[in-house]
Amino acid sequence: MAPSAEYNIPIRPRRLRQTKNIRRMARETRLSTDNLIAPQFVMEGENDREEVSSMPDTYRHTIDRLVDHAETLSDLGIPAVALFPAIPDHLRTPDAEHALDPDHLYPNAVRALKDAVPELMVITDTALDPYNSDGHDGIVRDGRIDNDATIEVMCQMALLHAEAGADIVAPSDMMDGRVGALRDALDAAGHTDVAILSYTAKYSSNYYGPFRDALDSAPRSEEETPAKDIPDNKDTYQMDPANGEEAVRELMLDLEEGADMVMVKPALPYLDVIHRVQAASDVPVAAYNVSGEYAMIKAAAQNGWLDGKNCAMEALTGIRRAGADLILTYFAEDAAQWLEE
Repeated sequence: MAPSAEYNIPIRPRRLRQTKNIRRMARETRLSTDNLIAPQFVMEGENDREEVSSMPDTYRHTIDRLVDHAETLSDLGIPAVALFPAIPDHLRTPDAEHALDPDHLYPNAVRALKDAVPELMVITDTALDPYNSDGHDGIVRDGRIDNDATIEVMCQMALLHAEAGADIVAPSDMMDGRVGALRDALDAAGHTDVAILSYTAKYSSNYYGPFRDALDSAPRSEEETPAKDIPDNKDTYQMDPANGEEAVRELMLDLEEGADMVMVKPALPYLDVIHRVQAASDVPVAAYNVSGEYAMIKAAAQNGWLDGKNCAMEALTGIRRAGADLILTYFAEDAAQWLEE
């Protein structure tokens, strides 16, 4: 049927959607490997890797296998990895003492990565939950997370990581004042070039389950620990999912304390928060596309309910569109390969 002559539509947005090339020319948001950070899990042992059961195609690597994988990531153009340790249960204590051993798994992994792939940026985590027998990001005393005692340990951890070669330390604990304390400690020890990526708005989210499977880092129940009055969640230090303005307040504090980069975690349920933080920030903004977000897409794809590749790329593009300059994602290796196609 011929169009009616009475229609006068001078503005037609569809003109810029007609072909693949014109869509490319009009595209507002671009995703590249420059935006990707690959989280990596390291474990004890040699020449081995273990798949995380709730995170298909994601593995815990021994240091030698981690180095091999890091070389692959670097060859794909991924600029950085965020490293997380799977610490054996017998080395975990209420004071997280093992975190300060200069010759344990984590600093040894950092040294190995920087020796083998020096151009790859290594981001280390200073939270205590991998080392804490209570499963918390901080030291538990009298049934409460002791903010200042936790910071004291974290400062020592940050120095250990910097001495091992870490390029960026990333406090993921949400203790008050930790960015300033870490900056002071690093600078006083001569590590002025080590940057801080603060987990500025880390929410007390239900999307962390698969990550906690990977590291066995969930808060321990009363049945699992002899200590009494151990909190069974992280609500007293991680943020309430209902709050958005609070994230901007946390941002202002982190910037005042010297954060070089800031982060929102999780990403997909908090795109509005990413946008708010980006609008108020004068440093790069990262977002963590967390394990639960990854696992949902992978599970749906394995069941044939979604196109895994296209949904993953749509999710990452959405996180970029919301304002993230950097995205920590378990899709990093796949996304880098897809971007080359």
